Amino acid sequence: MIFDFDQAVIEQMITHHVGNKQREEHYVLNENVAALEEETKEHLLTYFLSAMKREEVYSFTHAVDWRQNDILKIVEELFNDPSLLVQHSQNVAKLLYEASMHPKINEGELSVVYFNNIIVGDEMVEAIGIFKSETQVPFIKMNRVIDGIDVGHEFGCELKGLDKGCLIFNLEENDAYRCLVVDPKSADAQYWKDDFLKIMPIANEFYLTNQFLSMTKDFVTKKMPEDYEMDKTEKIDLLNRSVDYFKDRNNFDKEEFIAEVFVDEEVQGAFKSYNNTYDNDHNVETRDSFFISEQAVKKQSRVFKSVLKLDKNFSVYIHGDKELIQQGVEPDGRKFYKIYFKEEN
Repeated sequence: MIFDFDQAVIEQMITHHVGNKQREEHYVLNENVAALEEETKEHLLTYFLSAMKREEVYSFTHAVDWRQNDILKIVEELFNDPSLLVQHSQNVAKLLYEASMHPKINEGELSVVYFNNIIVGDEMVEAIGIFKSETQVPFIKMNRVIDGIDVGHEFGCELKGLDKGCLIFNLEENDAYRCLVVDPKSADAQYWKDDFLKIMPIANEFYLTNQFLSMTKDFVTKKMPEDYEMDKTEKIDLLNRSVDYFKDRNNFDKEEFIAEVFVDEEVQGAFKSYNNTYDNDHNVETRDSFFISEQAVKKQSRVFKSVLKLDKNFSVYIHGDKELIQQGVEPDGRKFYKIYFKEEN
């Protein structure tokens, strides 16, 4: 699914203040939509939309029926009547306040924004954005005055520093709205998606590729060292072969992957067993076959370490045949690696 924000416009926006309920901080509800100049709207489009992760798409959930999701019901009513932005955005702020019970959740400004002219696939649709700004940074202001330049500072939000966000599209595909999120990395990250929005990723090719590679990395780096004797070069070799399989193909086949990456039959069986356990423990879905996402492979390649670090003296990048590097120990106890190569680049 392709998302294009180049023609997006902000129709309406309102901002409220939401504190941490556990710390007995309060919320402050605004009664008026923001009066925005056109230049300010352009900066806000960058602030709200540039951080959106377009590969992973989410849908709304609920313990009984996804149609009962509180945020979804508010969004549906707002799409039906955008003039009720003040009332509905206040309800969103109250829901966020009720979900703000983690001690590390920061107070901040909650903005609810009504967008138009967003392209999803081949359709131009409306969208509603829910954004939280928690981090303000100082910036210098230099203003011309009669007798020179006045220098001071103020605090504000960085254009590429949005803390949390969700963009919901008025596109009813299979009777469910779709949304994108800004994925926060802080310790309180899960409350935004799980407790407040109550959304879960759709099992598209990005999600399936990403989850399977994550599961494989955990098996190689955490599970295998517990059950098998293996040095770092063997671990790196398995990680490289795992990523190479995905880089060389458009379609994934689990049986083929297992046979190509894990030669030993005992390890193959252990991997299948770990796969089942991982799915249950992490509440994720991995499948036996799917289209491979190039974006997910690029993302995972960054965390599949192929670096062998030796004390503080050397870092060896291993990208190919592990048989070209051999480990040994000198009679005096010093450890060494012997590396074979044809030519120096």
